[in-house]
Amino acid sequence: MISRWPLGIFAPIPTPFDPTTGDLAPAQLLQNVARLCADGVHGIVVSGTTGEAPLLDPDEQRQLVAVAGEATTNATWLIVGTGGESTRQTIALTKAAAAEGADAVLVRAPSYFSAQTTTASLVAHFHAVADASPVPVLIYNIPKYTRLSLDPAMLQQLADHEQIVGVKDSSGDLSNLAAYREAVPRWTVLAGSASLLFAGLELGCQGGVVGVACYAPSLCVQLLREFEHGDRVAAGRLQERITPLDKEIVGKFGPAGVKAAMDAVGLYGGPVRPPLAPLSAADRERVSALVRGD
Repeated sequence: MISRWPLGIFAPIPTPFDPTTGDLAPAQLLQNVARLCADGVHGIVVSGTTGEAPLLDPDEQRQLVAVAGEATTNATWLIVGTGGESTRQTIALTKAAAAEGADAVLVRAPSYFSAQTTTASLVAHFHAVADASPVPVLIYNIPKYTRLSLDPAMLQQLADHEQIVGVKDSSGDLSNLAAYREAVPRWTVLAGSASLLFAGLELGCQGGVVGVACYAPSLCVQLLREFEHGDRVAAGRLQERITPLDKEIVGKFGPAGVKAAMDAVGLYGGPVRPPLAPLSAADRERVSALVRGD
């Protein structure tokens, strides 16, 4: 039986790489996690989309979890993206994450053979992963990259599995987020787009896994607090500040934009891993101006 549920604002942090060697930079990871936790986020997500998960080695993922776990507290969730291209691989990544101290895992749909993927095969995949997982599982809908949009009816087929506790919806579609909220009332439903954070809360979602929380965590946390205190006006004003930080940085530039924004606020973003391309000098200045509020 699940004893606690993931609720609140979660920062899907980038993976910090050494600019010379390209290897994982554990000291910078520790500093980033500690600062974001001090700023009030309710959890950290490593090895997600913003974390460049497809570009990581399994050993690097294990190290990410172990290092991040050193800086999180018992009250802060450590969630690990463990989606792989086979059920076997996903289970192995999930068990490895749990062994290193993950509190939960975030599992995307396999994407390479998306043209041959069926609802039945996806249900079987997620069931098998949840059956084998030592920790709670969140389903991850990210059609921008997987080319698969998980149907709300499919989530209903998974709703009775005791080990599956929620879903993160990064479709960017408010109607899809609403359909998820209605389809799985027992689950935690988390917005994957900071632009929809306030609207998602109004729908009954319990928070978000949002890239903006990596470089403007206080804005996201305060929005949730104002909403919980019943001040919709204040929450709405915060959303107006957050939306351009999401659309112009996360939406346009992906991991490279989030890393540049973190550099601009005194955290460590650092380089992306090839073949991802770094931002141009002009785009880095644009990102810096946005986070400064210019």
